[in-house]
Amino acid sequence: MPDELHPRHLVIRVAEVAAIIAVVAIAITALPGLGEVRSRLADADPIWIAAVVVAEIASCGGYLLVFRSTFCPQMSWGLSYDIAMAELAANSLLPTGGAGGLALGVWALHKAGMATEHIARRTVAFFMLTSAPNFIGVVVVGLAMFAGILPGDVSPALTLGPALLAAAAILIVWLSPELLRKFGTPLTQGAADDWSGRGRKGIRKGLVAAADGVELAKSLLRSRSFGVIAGSFSYMAFDIAALGFAFAAIGPVPSFGVLVLGYLLGQLGNLIPVPGGIGGTEGALVGVFALFHVDVSLATAAVLIYRLFQLIIPALLGAPAFVMLRRKLMRAHQPALVCAPLAANVAELPAVELPARS
Repeated sequence: MPDELHPRHLVIRVAEVAAIIAVVAIAITALPGLGEVRSRLADADPIWIAAVVVAEIASCGGYLLVFRSTFCPQMSWGLSYDIAMAELAANSLLPTGGAGGLALGVWALHKAGMATEHIARRTVAFFMLTSAPNFIGVVVVGLAMFAGILPGDVSPALTLGPALLAAAAILIVWLSPELLRKFGTPLTQGAADDWSGRGRKGIRKGLVAAADGVELAKSLLRSRSFGVIAGSFSYMAFDIAALGFAFAAIGPVPSFGVLVLGYLLGQLGNLIPVPGGIGGTEGALVGVFALFHVDVSLATAAVLIYRLFQLIIPALLGAPAFVMLRRKLMRAHQPALVCAPLAANVAELPAVELPARS
């Protein structure tokens, strides 16, 4: 198991996140100038708060669905749940912008008997598929707001600009497999069997795995896999709904376009390397909504409610799943049998041919 995923480190991360939440709560209670935020939080509607919880649980369900559909539809739902929820919990606790969950999944799938090439290819595909709805959403909503189809009094820099950048990123990723393979081919030509040559071969294998993963993601999308499409969309959509319900709990909800685009752009704050993106994500979300002319106190209160449950729900679901996962994988006499279906050919998923080994 990667050292950062060891239980003692995760316990430390839980303590850090709890301490940060406590400091934020104390600051909201005691600092001057936050009276309106305190008032909004005190008057929050419990029914809408319950809706936030339900939406976050549904978002986790979407993650589970796309995870199982991408890696192995024959995998048992119990094992799929344990790995997927443990990944979400790791994402909430580790300051890696989502990479911590992927690392945990790689470890678990390897211990469960999945081939390394299979894991690498499908991990890349999984990352692409869970990220794609965000980029597509920026393009669609940004262009719709710029064209006046969706209401929102914002500048082209906040609508057309992000839409064009996201469209360019989608195009680059879509065309990347051939480029990655061409770039990797010269790395093994004339490579010696020393550490330098082995390093070049390792880089080439990584590039090939990335290319194969993107091809697999494209193949899954072309095949209209229900689990992949419904799961990836639900993972994002229910999370946006949770933010909308948080706004409804304490005041008026921004227009659809502002809510969706504010969410998608604000989530970039999660890339800041702090546990769970705490601080960076909240600041980015509030800042983006302020640029969209949403009242700052309203946005601050709504974002705090949303982020509290976005962190807590995956942690509550993922902690028991992580414990069960370790028991299944670490105590099994034959670990491969824990995930035996993964050794079979996956008929439901389109095959991706790997290039011949050099």
